[in-house]
Amino acid sequence: MDTQKFIVKQDEKIKLSHYLTTDDNRYSEKELTEKLIPESLEKLKKLHMKLHAQEQKGIVVVLQAMDAAGKDETITYIFSNLTAQGLKTTSFKKPSDAELAHDYLWRFREGMPARGQIGILNRSYYEEVIAPRVHDLLGDTPLPDELIDDDIWNVRYRQINDFERYMSENGFPVVKFFFNMSFDEQRRRLLERMKNPEKNWEFSFNDVKEREYWNGYQEIFEDVLNNTSTEHAPWYALPADDEWFSRYIVAEVMVEVLEKINPYYPEIKGEEKERLEKAIRKLEEE
Repeated sequence: MDTQKFIVKQDEKIKLSHYLTTDDNRYSEKELTEKLIPESLEKLKKLHMKLHAQEQKGIVVVLQAMDAAGKDETITYIFSNLTAQGLKTTSFKKPSDAELAHDYLWRFREGMPARGQIGILNRSYYEEVIAPRVHDLLGDTPLPDELIDDDIWNVRYRQINDFERYMSENGFPVVKFFFNMSFDEQRRRLLERMKNPEKNWEFSFNDVKEREYWNGYQEIFEDVLNNTSTEHAPWYALPADDEWFSRYIVAEVMVEVLEKINPYYPEIKGEEKERLEKAIRKLEEE
């Protein structure tokens, strides 16, 4: 599968409308669920186990989207298949007063993975260049007035790019998925949540309220993709109307990221190997 066609190229100004919300050339759901995704997951699980055993590198995964675009389901159907000890999932909501008392990136440190882990950010520090713009919230924060000017978002883009470069250069590559969902598809999914008693728990009245700001969100998402897709932390724009196809793309991209890391099981050598062999003989002779 050519995952490169979903990548947002660095320094190439794009229109979000150039990225499809559905792909006419996608595989059938049957082929995805019965063959392609299971095969991809099998490779992903083996590579992830090596990453976890080696404990040298970790991976930061950013999931960003409008409500009902499929972030939670991607975690459920793809990442939850991996060994739990090597997985860290963190969801971020509106910052608390205590969090606002710090720099805006401070609260996201808790979501960063340890070496040997994949750390999934279900929403992320990108919220700090999205929601405050849509709802004009900066004036309600403790941020000093002299820092709130027309250039603040470009400054934050630079800071985020620097942070992601820092993570990558310290052995934590960053990969980011934007779930590019259409207006009509979001309506269908929200109505399904509202009408189906078994899915009511997934629905929030705020989802409908935020839908009123759809155009504003789309403009800002486009700006974010244009300014923060880099070689060390690329964005992938997923055709999120196709739920299973999007999950397959995520799985394939993660396999590629791990293959580039090329993790391996630690090899026991020297004195440790002698101790191991002695312990094996002891147990065999019981």
